[in-house]
Amino acid sequence: MKLHDLPTPSLVLDRGKLAANAAVMRARMDGHGIQLRPHAKTAKSAAVARVAAGDDANALTVSTLAEAAYFLDHGFTDLIYAVCVTPAKLDAVRSLMDRGADLKIITDNVGVARAIAAHGGAHRVLIEIDCGEHRTGVVPDAPALMDIGSAVAAGGNASIAGVMTHAGHSYASRSAAEAADIAEAERLAAVTAAARLRDAGHATPIISVGSTPTATHGRNFDGVTEARPGVYVFQDLFQAGIGSCGMTDLALSVLASVISHNPSRGAMMLDAGGLALSKDRSTAALDGGGDYGFGLVCDLDGTPVPGLIVAGVHQEHGDVPIADAALFDRFPVGARVRVLPNHACMTAAAYGHYQVVDQAVDGGMGVVAVWDRCGGW
Repeated sequence: MKLHDLPTPSLVLDRGKLAANAAVMRARMDGHGIQLRPHAKTAKSAAVARVAAGDDANALTVSTLAEAAYFLDHGFTDLIYAVCVTPAKLDAVRSLMDRGADLKIITDNVGVARAIAAHGGAHRVLIEIDCGEHRTGVVPDAPALMDIGSAVAAGGNASIAGVMTHAGHSYASRSAAEAADIAEAERLAAVTAAARLRDAGHATPIISVGSTPTATHGRNFDGVTEARPGVYVFQDLFQAGIGSCGMTDLALSVLASVISHNPSRGAMMLDAGGLALSKDRSTAALDGGGDYGFGLVCDLDGTPVPGLIVAGVHQEHGDVPIADAALFDRFPVGARVRVLPNHACMTAAAYGHYQVVDQAVDGGMGVVAVWDRCGGW
């Protein structure tokens, strides 16, 4: 099947760019001597995860228990569920462990730690550390860190497997140097917390950090055992805007059709709106331009069209302002375009599968595979 034969909107994945992005990150983590544990919440796909992790690797990060079950079914057993667990989910966690998952859970709460200890399962727990994002986690010198460690160990079955942190505030960085500084603060928070726990007798074999900007630009990972970046596999307009990648590295796009012309208003409409593209407007926050609205419009081959963006969305309509009337002839009603997303994770979430293309095969215009995605919680 060719790209122009697909129904629209469709989610298109460039296999060559995916492989290149994955290889760069694997080489970077190998160079620093730490494990790469890709965050699979971006792709939610076993096929993508295999490319990201490498043929012999088994370690992934997940953000839902549905993802944990899906990836376990596809042979990935070394998993971190990187969202603070609630006591009500511990039975589901134990069920996955009974099926063979080495599933680590996280908490930042003493009460939950006590519930984990009382649950009876041999849970392996990571304590989440707040390294500056102030979303979840405890700061490294907080008394709660030691209280959580003691509470988990008190039951005799569960144990502290380590610490994890996430420098989500690195998305506010605007230079490689700034991202590297945040990466150092992320590293220091994790190793400091781990040292306190080890001094108290907790083994803490895992010291886990990770975001795409900090994994890309971190100068020093001393004391860290692993990193958990996620969006790097696809990259997106926002990551390009903050320097995590180049514009030619973006592997994900949405195939859309032109459905209407409005010359009097100077606009054309696409059949990809807020649901197909997401309503993420992250590039609006970039300094010095680079605001791509709800996505950057490209030709069918993926080449960006200068000045053409999806400036507004309705649920199923994408509004593209047209400054040059000649573009109405270039993109007649029925023409296919591709739209590069602001935030690949949010855009991909609307779809059940990827239409995979490869520039090495038919110039990237033919679909070479269809890869599934998991959904739900």
